Formats: sequence, C-alpha cells, structure tokens
Amino acid sequence: MSPRSERPVVGISTYREKAAWGVWDTLADVLHAQYADAVLAAGGVPVLLPPAAATDDVARSVVARIDALVVSGGADVDPGRYGAEPHRRSSGWREDRDAWETALLRAADESGLPTLGVCRGMQLMAVAAGGSLHQHTPDLVGHEEHSPGGASFGSTGVRTAEGSRLRAVVGELVDVGCHHHQSVETHPGFEPVAWAVDGSLEAMERPGPRFCVGVQWHPEVGTDHTLFAALVAAAGGALP
Repeated sequence: MSPRSERPVVGISTYREKAAWGVWDTLADVLHAQYADAVLAAGGVPVLLPPAAATDDVARSVVARIDALVVSGGADVDPGRYGAEPHRRSSGWREDRDAWETALLRAADESGLPTLGVCRGMQLMAVAAGGSLHQHTPDLVGHEEHSPGGASFGSTGVRTAEGSRLRAVVGELVDVGCHHHQSVETHPGFEPVAWAVDGSLEAMERPGPRFCVGVQWHPEVGTDHTLFAALVAAAGGALP
C-alpha cells in the first residue's frame, strides 16, 4: 500500500474524448463518475489514468505508484490486436486506449498488482494475454439482451464457478447489469469463472494468490460495490 496513505490508491483508466463544458470545447480525459464513487465507497482512493502516453516505461512508473488497477469499460478493442478482420458491428476502437491499457496490464502483471477489468477491460485483458473475442455476441446467443441499445443496461443472471475467487466474493448466483455486444472467446492464462444463463462467458480470473479478475458486467453501476471492496482489500494486503 502507498506509504503516504492509509487507504489504497486505485488507478482507473479513462477515455480521451472531445467534450464541452463551461467555455471549453476541446479534448478531455473523461470517465463515468460511478467508477470513482465505487472505489471511494469501497475504501480506496481513486486516481484517473488518461491515455496520454502508452510506453512501457510510463506504465511501470504509474503502476509503481498505485496499489490496484481498474481497466474500465468502453469501446470495442481493435480486432487487429487479435488478428481478426472487423465484424460489421465492430466499431469505435481507440488505439490510444488499447495501447495505454495494454501497457498498464503488462506492468501490472510484472509487479503482481491487484487488477480488475470491467466489460471492455475484461476483453482487453484477454487480448493482451494473446486471446481473442467474439465480435458480436448476439450472433452466438440469438438475442441482444446483454446490450439493449443506447444508454440502457441489460440485466442477466450469472452463475460463478465453484472454488473460484469470484464466488468467494459475490456468491454462487448474482444478477448483474451489462452493456456489451462483444465477449471473450479465448483467454490464455485465465480460468473461466462465471457464465450467463445463455452460456456466454461473464468472468475470468488468474489462478494463484493475486487478485486479477475480469468481469463482463458493470459492478460500478448501482450500490453493491462488493467487487471493488475485494479489490481494495487485496490492494491493502488482504486476500479476499
């Protein structure tokens, strides 16, 4: 834990977007406030990590100064990163975020930093490890309930794997809010640990003592911050 704080410092990756506020209409580093609020509610101190630089040296410097990492949700991952041609429904990938968050994940792996991937974050964790994605999950499951459209969140029931870290944190069955049209296909180095009713993969984790978990849903939405509390506990030296 950071020697200057009794509360673990949790870095959260962000977008870089054109935004307008006050007299300004310019590029800004932005993220839904629910992430920072969830970290605070869980006992951590949130620090935003914008995609301003994507070098391994910068990522290592950042990781050396935080106690845990959250790779946040967002746009599709570039299919070229896992050797695929874009599906007609794949769009909006951001090279700056892909590169920055991949560098952060490499540095986090090197140092054993507790890490939580949320939605796109889980997908990028898989891709960074050499895995691949289903580019349009409705092609597999026959419905679009995981992402009903616009800003609306879907809702799905999830069953966790017996003996998994995730089950120890959230229990066997959990109803979650989701907003994704892609999902993880292959995930080298990670164990699958949760599935939706339709069979789609909803979570994965690295085996061993390190907290390194990816979830396809959005635990920052709502008032149940159990997963963030587990991440903060791991950052403070406790193993959830």
